[in-house]
Amino acid sequence: MTEQIPVRDVTPPVKAVDNVDLYAKREKIYTRAFTGLFRNLRRVGGALLFLLYFGTAWINWGGHQAVWWNLPERKFYIFGATFWPQDFVLLSWLLIICAFGLFFITVFAGRVWCGYTCPQSVWTWIFMWAEKVSEGDRNQRMKLDKAPMSANKFFRKLAKHSIWIGVSLITAITFVGYFTPIRELVPHLLAFNIDGWALFWVGFFTLATYGNAGYLREQVCVYMCPYARFQSVMFDKDTLIVSYDPRRGETRGPRKKSVDYKAQGLGDCIDCTMCVQVCPTGIDIRDGLQIECIGCAACIDACDTIMDKMNYPRGLISYTTEHNLSGQKTNLLRPRLIGYAVALVAMIGLFAYAISARPLVQIDVLKDRVLYRENEEGRIENVYTLKLMNKAQHDVTLVIEADGIEGLQYQGKAEVRVAAGEVLSIPVELSVDPEKLPSSTNKVMFRIRSADDSTLENEADSRFIGPSVR
Repeated sequence: MTEQIPVRDVTPPVKAVDNVDLYAKREKIYTRAFTGLFRNLRRVGGALLFLLYFGTAWINWGGHQAVWWNLPERKFYIFGATFWPQDFVLLSWLLIICAFGLFFITVFAGRVWCGYTCPQSVWTWIFMWAEKVSEGDRNQRMKLDKAPMSANKFFRKLAKHSIWIGVSLITAITFVGYFTPIRELVPHLLAFNIDGWALFWVGFFTLATYGNAGYLREQVCVYMCPYARFQSVMFDKDTLIVSYDPRRGETRGPRKKSVDYKAQGLGDCIDCTMCVQVCPTGIDIRDGLQIECIGCAACIDACDTIMDKMNYPRGLISYTTEHNLSGQKTNLLRPRLIGYAVALVAMIGLFAYAISARPLVQIDVLKDRVLYRENEEGRIENVYTLKLMNKAQHDVTLVIEADGIEGLQYQGKAEVRVAAGEVLSIPVELSVDPEKLPSSTNKVMFRIRSADDSTLENEADSRFIGPSVR
């Protein structure tokens, strides 16, 4: 009888596991008011961005709004230039240039875009200011939220939300004003005579601004923005980041100014948590670089204020690099940064050339469905429709010519006036003696040129169809 190998069940017993929430409920962040150099820089930058965003929509240029995306007519005005759907490749180039510019800035100085110029951050700071003026500073807001509803709480909340809605509405009207002329949009809105689609989009962007800057806030930066996810790929040990210096700050702890804290083994950090209380994403920068950090430097301003009060040197929290923190030399010029800079300069140069070389007059040729016909003179005729487009900001007189076959005759308007931004369609005929046709399919060239400006010219080819040549 074969002896069997004993088998023992080693499967661990199943324990009852409580349900685990995969989504942690957002804890409201109460930021404290503060002052400092980087706050002032952010305020100046934000003011310039607000002036650019809200002011540009009201500028007129060449008889129309300076920046206007005229979707019904498929014309896009940007100051002195008019762009058409055919120019969308330039828009793609511009977006690529912006992407490489963001990569370059990120490699050099981390998330300064997020902290200073990102619309989500700028509008969030405005909404946080509205909270402060209506409900008070951090501790007052925390007490107000915990307090039962009262007349004081109701009116303070009402004032805050009124400011939020007002800012959101103005933001939405301005945004829609870049697609519907704002000088017409605002009077129609005030007169309650606004188009249905325009009203929908004003309402939509009002709610979007109100929700993003009022409630979602840091959730957009942490969970919704893809930049927060791939920024770490851009960083290296020479990238400028907001960092806490643990060699100088540890060990943390409160102390009196009159006591020699060095003798007690304490560092410069007094553990006041001011850096945490001013952070718009609610992180503790002393825990190291985190994905939630947007590089706004609010913690630097707060910490420097405390260092001044304690008569300690500034810079416990600062813009620095990992190499600098470890006592090594920071290399500003490095291959990755140089590569992005070279690519960025090259693309900007090519984009500028493409804009300057962009033809301001364009011709498209559509051949008639009838392949060919024979006229009374026995000549072979082909019929075409020429679409002439004037992208310039002024009217032009265009001279039309055609060639490509010996003895080719052009019948139609030889000179037309095309208004600025107009697309003009004209029918033309080409005829040729059948004996002079090289083949049944022949290439012909249509050319247009301005009668007043020799730099305005363009051409397009087509086919001249005739009978089979034996």
